[in-house]
Amino acid sequence: MTTAAALTPWRHDLAGCLHASMASLLEAQGCDPLEVLGAAWKFHYRTGDVRREEYYFPCEPDTSLLASMAPHHPVRSTWHHPATADQGWAQVRARIDAGRAVAVAVDNFELSFRPAYRDVHANHMVLVHGYDDQRGTVRVMDTVPPRFDGEILQRELAASRDSGNSIAHDRDMFFTDAPIANRWLEIEVDRDTFPAFDRTFVTQVIQANLHAFQTPRRHSTEGVLDGLSGQRAFLDEMAQQYGAGQDICDELFVTAGVLLATTALHADWLTHAARRLEVPELAEAARRVERTAHHWSAVRILAARTRGRHTTAEQLTRRFDALMDDHRRALRDLAAALTAL
Repeated sequence: MTTAAALTPWRHDLAGCLHASMASLLEAQGCDPLEVLGAAWKFHYRTGDVRREEYYFPCEPDTSLLASMAPHHPVRSTWHHPATADQGWAQVRARIDAGRAVAVAVDNFELSFRPAYRDVHANHMVLVHGYDDQRGTVRVMDTVPPRFDGEILQRELAASRDSGNSIAHDRDMFFTDAPIANRWLEIEVDRDTFPAFDRTFVTQVIQANLHAFQTPRRHSTEGVLDGLSGQRAFLDEMAQQYGAGQDICDELFVTAGVLLATTALHADWLTHAARRLEVPELAEAARRVERTAHHWSAVRILAARTRGRHTTAEQLTRRFDALMDDHRRALRDLAAALTAL
């Protein structure tokens, strides 16, 4: 079997396939995944931007996916959009031959190791890090439960990558109705300019995150929301649209999933910094940030319940208010913790 550099499986319970895939690819290039992916904590969203992909992330203008996820580090990613399935497979093989694993978009419906096999369509992301032409197999890693790292048939992966991912029944929710189109992604890391994880860096990151929440930027693009005021505006718009009878399920569910993951990872990043730098005040702030993350879990549950109108606009607003209250407290705790650095 031809294999790329060894991959380490990585998983966070409150994050999905995107962060898991990027973490393993980062670690393969000598980076600490939590230090890179957990540093940023922000709100940035362009109204209506959400896509029906499990790996959706609202990117900054003219910024790659990974650079948007990790703006405090010299990392970037490139999405490739091959014209055909054969071209897409040839491109992935070439990267593996060069010693690099890659992330590929897939439809869970076609993957025998996924619980949704032959049942539910879903736009998912997995890593490909080896192939064996004699046996007609490919090595795939997917740490989203149930965890899998093994060989499947090349034709099985090809079917999942070339799927139209269409909605077939009412169980095809959230991540369907968007063709997979054989897309694949690779990352690049500039190790020469990589920052040290020290007090100076941690202070700069927290200051930048606080500034981004408290001072929304001006955008030339209409509908772009930033900072805490942008987050409040987004939530208010969701409640208003739902109260007016509109369908908000996909936009709220998918966007809240991004915010759940980034908030939870930042809480863990703060805990990691508290231990590494011996600053207990950061651990206290981390607990408040983690509490905010769990509010986003509740928002996702309510978002799913909007389909079929099993909740009310008033219930949404109460949940949003609770989230915003704890988020403000978390920012105050972070600002106070800075004095200990």
